[in-house]
Amino acid sequence: MFKGIGLVPNWQKNNVSRVIDEIKEFFCAYTIPVYIVPSADALLHLASPIAEMKEWPQKVDLVIAVGGDGTFLRVAREVAFTDLPILGLNLGHKGFLAGIEVGNLKSSLQKLIDGDYYIGERMMLQTSILRNETCVFFSQSLNDAIISRGPFSRIIKLDTYINNDILESYPGDGLIIATPTGSTGYSLSAGGPVVNPSLQLLLITPICPHLLYQRSVIVDRDDLVTVVVATSSADIFLTLDGQEGFALQFNDCIKVRRAPCVTRVITFAESNFYKILHNKLLDA
Repeated sequence: MFKGIGLVPNWQKNNVSRVIDEIKEFFCAYTIPVYIVPSADALLHLASPIAEMKEWPQKVDLVIAVGGDGTFLRVAREVAFTDLPILGLNLGHKGFLAGIEVGNLKSSLQKLIDGDYYIGERMMLQTSILRNETCVFFSQSLNDAIISRGPFSRIIKLDTYINNDILESYPGDGLIIATPTGSTGYSLSAGGPVVNPSLQLLLITPICPHLLYQRSVIVDRDDLVTVVVATSSADIFLTLDGQEGFALQFNDCIKVRRAPCVTRVITFAESNFYKILHNKLLDA
């Protein structure tokens, strides 16, 4: 039996209060305490880390992210080093990361009680920025690390290396380094392939490259991707999971590698990636 359940709702979603009440009522019947991040601030605008989650490793056995993929991604970064598994409850649109939908909420929660679930591991990215050989930024992400131009900038150039070998000097709108989990995100929109999230690899996809070809490159999970900003007169930004950002400067060195932590994801027997892909993307 669980010692406690953590809930992280996106309070901006419609009907989220009703869903939270249903979850609380369900676990109350089993005398399992539920800890909830309050609605004082919108989830995605809270400073990191979320204060209410600091003591969760001692209080809860799992975390339920109630919202969409954005909510799940935020929770994944917050609990990255806690080993707590995450269950996604989709109140959004696509919801690739969600393990359950509202329509089968109670039956899925019952499977948690019955132990009828699986815990998989998703690789994460570790991104650092070196400026004049000094680290000025360091963080983790589940989906991707994106280097892109500002809204009024022209083409930017990004010198990209795999370990110590030059891959390409990409002229264009930017570059996406994604995990397999992030392959169904921005990378897919930029022309990248869909990758099974259980795999271990890094995916490099250029954004609108000013080249005669546009191809993603898949590299080994242990490779180090280094990107050097080779444009001096443009606004360029690093964004992690579409939520955490940092302004870049000329000659900044962005290093992206597999993180030492993973995201532990709760899934059920019917949560087949290829079925989800068909239902949410191919048959959209």
